[in-house]
Amino acid sequence: MSEAAIPLLDPRVQRLCAGRLHEPHAFLGPQRDAGGRPVVRVFDPQARAAWIETCDGWRQAAAAGPAGLFLVHAETPRPYRVRFEGEGGALREAFDPYCFAPAISDHDLYLFNAGQLTEAWRTLGAHPLAVEGVAGTRFAVWAPNAERVSVVGEFNRWDGRAHPMTVRGASGVWELFLPGIAPGALYKFEIRNGDTGTIHLKADPYARAGELRPGTASRVAAPSAHAWRDADWMARRARSDWLGAPLAIYEVHAGSWRRCADGSLPGWRALGDELIAYATDLGFTHVELLPITEHPLDESWGYQTTGYFAPAARYGGADELREFVDRCHAAGLGAILDWVPGHFPTDAWALARFDGSALYEHEDARLGLHPDWGTHTFNFGRNEARAFLLASARYWLSEFHFDGLRVDAVASMLYLDYSRAPGQWLPNRYGGRENLEAIDFLRQLNVLLHAEFPGALTIAEESTAWPMVSRPTYVGGLGFSMKWNMGWMHDTLQYIRRDPVHRRFHHDELTFGQLYAYTENFVLPFSHDEVVHGKGSLIAKMPGDAWQQFANLRLLFAYQMTYPGKKLNFMGNEFAHGAEWHEGRALDWELLDTPLHRGVQRCFRDLQRLYVAEPALHQLDFAPQGFAWIDCHDADSSVISYVRRARDGAFFVVVLNFTPQPRPAYRIGVPQVGPYRELLNTDSTHYGGSNTGNGGLLYAQGTPWMGQPASLELTLPPLAGLIVAPA
Repeated sequence: MSEAAIPLLDPRVQRLCAGRLHEPHAFLGPQRDAGGRPVVRVFDPQARAAWIETCDGWRQAAAAGPAGLFLVHAETPRPYRVRFEGEGGALREAFDPYCFAPAISDHDLYLFNAGQLTEAWRTLGAHPLAVEGVAGTRFAVWAPNAERVSVVGEFNRWDGRAHPMTVRGASGVWELFLPGIAPGALYKFEIRNGDTGTIHLKADPYARAGELRPGTASRVAAPSAHAWRDADWMARRARSDWLGAPLAIYEVHAGSWRRCADGSLPGWRALGDELIAYATDLGFTHVELLPITEHPLDESWGYQTTGYFAPAARYGGADELREFVDRCHAAGLGAILDWVPGHFPTDAWALARFDGSALYEHEDARLGLHPDWGTHTFNFGRNEARAFLLASARYWLSEFHFDGLRVDAVASMLYLDYSRAPGQWLPNRYGGRENLEAIDFLRQLNVLLHAEFPGALTIAEESTAWPMVSRPTYVGGLGFSMKWNMGWMHDTLQYIRRDPVHRRFHHDELTFGQLYAYTENFVLPFSHDEVVHGKGSLIAKMPGDAWQQFANLRLLFAYQMTYPGKKLNFMGNEFAHGAEWHEGRALDWELLDTPLHRGVQRCFRDLQRLYVAEPALHQLDFAPQGFAWIDCHDADSSVISYVRRARDGAFFVVVLNFTPQPRPAYRIGVPQVGPYRELLNTDSTHYGGSNTGNGGLLYAQGTPWMGQPASLELTLPPLAGLIVAPA
């Protein structure tokens, strides 16, 4: 029997050539034949001839029947090289991938299958490294229902037959080290489903870099070369009293805050040059980035995430993002990432039916398909899917030093019937509508992040009355640091849109929020969701003529900045952006050349700086001791007044007039007798107002009023807010 014919007796030959071999390391590379002789088998389906480096030098390998399979009976050095001759006589030389044994530890595979490998990005994905002195990239991917998985890329002409991976037992993880593959190489995984034989070409779920849209390949990422300079910031963050600290968040869409002169998207360097200084000047404590994880469609704003470990290539590389965060910290500005664990898009090249089966999602559309967005929802009951998301969250805080995550669409995760009609959803094992697996995941997420990253924040976008979202898990809560106060936002915007003549009939929309204000750690958001999809900008929501619109907006900001809760504003709010936000173009910065817009920005800056500087306005945001009504009953005048207090008893008095009628000699109760001063008046001419107010010192008499021991007589300007403090 000839040397070349021997492999034909092995059924693995046919599986290899048919693209069905799942353990190539047991057949290719250095082996022993049935007689115990050393044999080396190599494979390249596009090769016409091959030479193998042996201990006795280079030897031409014998063709072993099927095209591209060659062998030599010889001992080889460790490692050894192979030369393949392709069409036209071109030679390719490389180390043989199949002389390098799989190296992922059984312990890591066990933790991954148990949902406990919370740094899974260090194990799966593409990792440049050297094995036995040979540089290359180790690839690993989870595809438990695959018959065969291959790495494909420009390096093998995207031919799925060329580099099959080896499955690691029952773990469902496939692994292969490819010598010579350097950072920057594009790749995907070609997966043959074990049941149907269908072929699926997929981007790497754990890729740490992606091809620039519209390309969809993954890219081998180089190890970070960034040297962090924020050790002091990180140490202060770990010691911070975030409950009592000011939090003023600037929500930013990186692609439309500004554009380059030619209309192209800015990179992280350009954003760092302008955005950081702008945000700090306005008094923001944090910038929150709409999702900058890799996504194919600009119009999704990043919420159709396909790369849970990859910064979007459209804004630059990973180290450029690290430098941006580092510069934020150097300027005293925190950085929060908008993160999307609730759903993922149905793109055929991404996570959807990853190995030809419902892997990250549910098989049943009543659980796995989200009706609002046409996306898949994660199967939180599957250990490996849960590990994927936990690792993603940890990755951004660990590798990029983000100071927290805003977790998108939490309500859609909590309820099995969210946006689903009767008959379109499946109950949990107790017959209820609660998604028990998602609840467990969210608690696990928050425990992990708060333990590993002291001082980092997790903020839930949660729009229902689910209890204890921002309470610790050990008392039954979900464990988030804070929750968006969607009820306050809805009531406030509904009220402010009303013609002032009608506001007295809806006074409860201003006062109702105090009934639940301390049940959660609330953030007061005027977010991107309120200035899109036909809702108009904030200034466009304001009633009346132009003067009244701008006065109303300044008044709205005075209410937000003095009401209990942390603050969030979407970009453009701060200068009364006129048009509804559109992700395809920059904000209309030229509006700042006009006095009314410039006045709103000045007012916003002064209000926010006051909020950040004064403990009475932020220290007890989450405690009822920090707030007391002076008068919440003056519906006929559409006026509310209240006290904000610090822990040491220092206080401010806030009076808000929601009508265009000035109110002279308006008496309110105050906590103490003595001199007061008007700290801020949103009707100042400096802000574009009429300058009605109470310049200079005021004096509170010892006349009890409104349940307070003293009282103060004020002139209330039209559609304006006053902040008054003891002199």
